[in-house]
Amino acid sequence: MTATISPTAAAQVISRIHTDLFIDGRWSPAASGATFTVENPATGEALAEVADGSADDARRALQTAADHQAAWAATSPRSRSEILYRAYQLIIDRTDEIASVMTAEMGKPFAEARGEVAYGAEFFRWFAEEAVRIGGDHTVTGDGANRVVVSKQPVGPCILVTPWNFPLAMGTRKIGPAVAAGCTMVFKPAELTPLTALLLTEILAEAGLPDGVLNVVTTSDPGTVVGEWMTSGKARKVSFTGSTEVGKILLGQAAGTVMRTSMELGGNAPFIVCADADVDRAIEGVMVAKMRNMGQACTAANRIFVHRSVLDEFTEKLSARMGGLVVGDGGQDGTQVGPLVEEKAVDKVTTLVSDAVERGARIVCGGERPDGAGHFYPPTVLTDVDAAADLMHTEIFGPVAAIIPFGADGADAGAGSSDDEEVVRLANDTTWGLVGYLFTRDIDRADRLSTQLEVGMVGVNTGLVSNPAAPFGGVKQSGLGREGGRLGIEEFLDVKYIARPIPTP
Repeated sequence: MTATISPTAAAQVISRIHTDLFIDGRWSPAASGATFTVENPATGEALAEVADGSADDARRALQTAADHQAAWAATSPRSRSEILYRAYQLIIDRTDEIASVMTAEMGKPFAEARGEVAYGAEFFRWFAEEAVRIGGDHTVTGDGANRVVVSKQPVGPCILVTPWNFPLAMGTRKIGPAVAAGCTMVFKPAELTPLTALLLTEILAEAGLPDGVLNVVTTSDPGTVVGEWMTSGKARKVSFTGSTEVGKILLGQAAGTVMRTSMELGGNAPFIVCADADVDRAIEGVMVAKMRNMGQACTAANRIFVHRSVLDEFTEKLSARMGGLVVGDGGQDGTQVGPLVEEKAVDKVTTLVSDAVERGARIVCGGERPDGAGHFYPPTVLTDVDAAADLMHTEIFGPVAAIIPFGADGADAGAGSSDDEEVVRLANDTTWGLVGYLFTRDIDRADRLSTQLEVGMVGVNTGLVSNPAAPFGGVKQSGLGREGGRLGIEEFLDVKYIARPIPTP
């Protein structure tokens, strides 16, 4: 599916977006008056000037959130639910507007941006339903002397920090449960893609979110702004999506005030194609798992392990699909692969591919950085990738499919357990553990390998695991906690136990 958006139409939408800070229900410039520029990664052209918040702005935003916490927590679950329902519908009604902004500032093709709008909106609808289902417990102690009343209460003011790659969905995935639970928020969207988040902020205000509940500080200096929040003692939770490196810094800061944390960090996803896999189905799966968002996703298939018995067929079919993709401006009709988000991203991918080739990998398609404007890199397939290559131990975050053969060759290969043991060992040889993908026709193998993979999520015969109804998150250095699903709201709630003596008859 392809779609297009007029550059003029996108510019008109962007021109109407408030680009100041949003604190206590009002838009205002940064205290210093500073701004920073948001650029279109397909052209390098400036899209807008956005308020560049500082530590002073951060303090004001968090104090506002703290001041409004008690009143917001006291609102009824139904009223919070209805705000989220209204916001959901407003997002759906404005799908093309939001998608046009996302394509302009982030680069993803317009059709894919529309898909993110639908996905992101669904978090609001999901948590609108969860808001009225926050439960508790009521039991009697074993000796019959006391009643045990367990309730759940909002954790308090929350710090929300989102990445640039899914600028709407990462916002709704955090804001949705915070609103549903009754938490106020300070929100720092990514400096590369703040416009979508600011448009989302406008929609929430239109949906009736009270002043002071959501406070947004855009900044080109995230360390200063978020650091101010982390060390203040006023915030009681941080929810962060981003790199493991930054996540570790925030965990260290959170320890200072014993703050609740949700960390959705880096990934190094294995994609396993067993000897008995449906190769055509695996190709469809890897195109989703690898090429969603031009490979710029923590869930992207990073290491593609293919059994030698189907290696040639898989490589040939994947190369044909990857090589046939149309690269260009995400707003243009026919574009299937947009630019990477910034020039540093292209530099990183180029370096990783060069290193792999120097270690013996073979380029089957792509692999050459194009000339001209924009931050583009072609869809690339590498085979015979050495285990020591840097891209085996680094998030690629680009449209590069690295194929690593495993197992014995031959028509009957893979029937035994040694090939399975080998690929599980290779797949688990990483400090990350967010998601893994597994393609096999054998249900017993699927169950066994899914259990053995050291990840928080497994896609069996599918390349897409993200869903608002599912608990998203990883193990090892891929993070802590879960977002989405029934567990998602629990991250924003504290448990309180009240003991009450039972009167003697």
